[in-house]
Amino acid sequence: MRILLVKCHPCPTSYGAAVAARAEATLAAAGHELRVTDLYAAGFDPVMGEAEWRHYHDEALNQIPVADHVADLTWAEALVFVYPTWWFGLPAMLKGYLDRVWVPHVTFEIPTATSPMRPRMQHIRKIAVVTTCGASWFVSKMMGEPGRKTILRGIRALCAPRCRTRYLAHYDMDSSTAQSRARFLDRVERKLADF
Repeated sequence: MRILLVKCHPCPTSYGAAVAARAEATLAAAGHELRVTDLYAAGFDPVMGEAEWRHYHDEALNQIPVADHVADLTWAEALVFVYPTWWFGLPAMLKGYLDRVWVPHVTFEIPTATSPMRPRMQHIRKIAVVTTCGASWFVSKMMGEPGRKTILRGIRALCAPRCRTRYLAHYDMDSSTAQSRARFLDRVERKLADF
């Protein structure tokens, strides 16, 4: 399977980087064809400026600033996002990636007065999220997990009708232990080995 792995953490020596490395190694060992996007290492600019915004609806122009990322999206059959959950949601870098790369006419058709929004990512059959959360499972649920919903509901709605999803989270990161972190790395490996 062709998998696009999107990594989003500012520190290359963080636990989040270790999680991403385990995910990447596991997917490669399973024989998948991988493309890896490390948003911070690549210096991705998450800010959509005025000129880009003015061309957002223009099919001929909107993907030009992010053409390489769009090419990866259209190539992929599955997506894996690895990121820390901050303030119960996506890091600004990852949200900016979605804003700028998931453009109309590539990922969806804009709704009109006579037709609804139409998804254009039917080639994506699987999505996985691997994340860390400072809060507990209970508090995360109470807050509604907006980051989880953005990807596993919002992004999934643009994908294949039977797109399967997987969500792996290490909750209570702020009070995690070496043992809990090691267990989570092993869980990531187990759950992605058959992705």
